[in-house]
Amino acid sequence: MAIPTHLLLYVDDTAASSRFYADLLDLTPLDVTESFVLFTLPSGMFLSLWSRHVVSPATTTTGGGTEILFRAPDHATLQAMHDDWAARGITMIQPPTDQDFGRNFVAVDPDGHRLRVMVRPA
Repeated sequence: MAIPTHLLLYVDDTAASSRFYADLLDLTPLDVTESFVLFTLPSGMFLSLWSRHVVSPATTTTGGGTEILFRAPDHATLQAMHDDWAARGITMIQPPTDQDFGRNFVAVDPDGHRLRVMVRPA
């Protein structure tokens, strides 16, 4: 069985996206080049940012078609994350909202990739 180990996002400005995720995740990149950045997440999974201008084979994909899901342990933590991210100037596209799958909010990174934070319903 193949097990995913990597999440790779195509980005417009690798340096700007690297700064965004380094600040958001409070992580230092493991590897940085002009067109590629690699983070090791605490889970052991990797997050890579690759310039969409040099990816091979070429892509026409832009942000917004991908979502990264963050789990919050409870509603208070979710609200605190929302308030922190909003204070950092991160664009919010959905405020904390109750949906069938749990309470959540949605923000976007500089390329429009969606960042959803959720708490599962009790």
